[in-house]
Amino acid sequence: MPIHAQLLRHATERPDKPALVIDGRCLSHGELCLRAKAIYRFFQELPHSTRRTLDLPGVEKLVALSLGNHIGFAEYFVAATALPNACAVIDPMMPPQRIERIVERLAPDVLVVDDDASPSAEIGRRLGIAVVVAGAEPFDLTETEGDLPDDAEGIFLIGFTSGTTAEPKAYYRSRQQWRRSLDRGRVVFELEDAPSTMCPGALAHGLALYAMVEALDAGGTFHSVRKWDAAAVAHILSAEKIERLVAVPTHIAGIAGACAAEPALTSLRDVLTAGAKLDVNGVDSMRRLFPNARIREYYGASEIGFMTVSTLVGGALDFPIDRVGQAYPGVEISIRGPDEKDVGTDVPGTIFVRSDLIADGYLWGDDGQAFRVTPAGATVGDLGEIDAKGMLRVIGRAGGMMISGGNNVYPAEVESALKTCPGLEEAVVFGLPDVYYGQRIVAVVSGEATNPKILAEHCATKLARFKIPRQFYHIASWPMTSSGKIARGEVEASVISGDGLVLRLSA
Repeated sequence: MPIHAQLLRHATERPDKPALVIDGRCLSHGELCLRAKAIYRFFQELPHSTRRTLDLPGVEKLVALSLGNHIGFAEYFVAATALPNACAVIDPMMPPQRIERIVERLAPDVLVVDDDASPSAEIGRRLGIAVVVAGAEPFDLTETEGDLPDDAEGIFLIGFTSGTTAEPKAYYRSRQQWRRSLDRGRVVFELEDAPSTMCPGALAHGLALYAMVEALDAGGTFHSVRKWDAAAVAHILSAEKIERLVAVPTHIAGIAGACAAEPALTSLRDVLTAGAKLDVNGVDSMRRLFPNARIREYYGASEIGFMTVSTLVGGALDFPIDRVGQAYPGVEISIRGPDEKDVGTDVPGTIFVRSDLIADGYLWGDDGQAFRVTPAGATVGDLGEIDAKGMLRVIGRAGGMMISGGNNVYPAEVESALKTCPGLEEAVVFGLPDVYYGQRIVAVVSGEATNPKILAEHCATKLARFKIPRQFYHIASWPMTSSGKIARGEVEASVISGDGLVLRLSA
């Protein structure tokens, strides 16, 4: 990991300050450094895998973490990313068969799990890979000599993101990319005074993993929970007087619901969201819940990193709610047509980025349909438009476009319009096959707004007629992914199958 020098400094200057707190269990900066050193020595003494076929220049030991939000996550991640090691972070909540395909292809030297009876542990043993259970202490903590080597070159992280086939694609990042990102983020997000940070998402996903690393880099305290529980997170935010919250909008909505009858959380000075676009209702709820907080959001991608950042509340200029902000420092954004020529301002097209924060590429799974790098820059296929002030509006992913009655319709645009309707909490829009229209636009909503006539009339004030959903369904509880996002595929499948998860609305 590209912050080992900072970790050593914090461990020397403030060894007793908490570095990581999960469900009341605490690991100080001094303990984190000590244990990471011991684990690093343990990794270096392990035999190399004889099965690896991946080309990983400069990587001596490849460590795979299939851990939940375990107190040992940070110490194993720090050790696994010290030069010349690299770390692959695998979500333990993925289907076992998918985990097996990843582990078999990686052929890591060691697989770290948090439960000896977990599917990941069983898969590792069956494939003949050394399995270590976090917390079982298979290393010597009495030996305190040595350092955690750090360097500005080489692969240090392998992550996984779903492609057009839903099979995880393996991308990889270098230390220098994250070093640049962390250095800029410390200024952009004002982390110099090491504020306490809460991120309740899964550490196996980019949002929470990065939030943990930037908190450790700044010398702050990172808080999380083993399992998502809105009431528990709200209690921690209040009891620990957390200063900074990083979360996806669905998690923030859950916290708001859990705090409906509780006093406002006045200690929070910053709330940062990503992963989905905030809507007017969400921002209004956050104003009430976090009255002293600056509310910001960023737009980015695992392969590209930060693209834009905006301040919706509490800045010198509050950005329009339908925009995702202006370019992140060091990033250039352009909107381009099918020929990859710049289309200028206020014209929809594909979002391209020039940046020194872009991932090196894929180890496997490059289907050419999402992330790609061309002479015009890098893109993940998102569509958007940019105005004369450099403010970006994201329309949606090209692959998610619906064609209804010969017209192009993007789900994100319809969802944004719906979420401005009073009483509506969340919306998911997609197209279903239709003999007449080609695709029939369908909306699944939650909240008290359940009259389809009113919903359609509200959309008519925001959208062209052909973009208005022709069918509305209500859902009481959204199925969620392990990263805290709505499982859109499950919602669509429920509408198609009629399994009872959703209820069709009638006037």
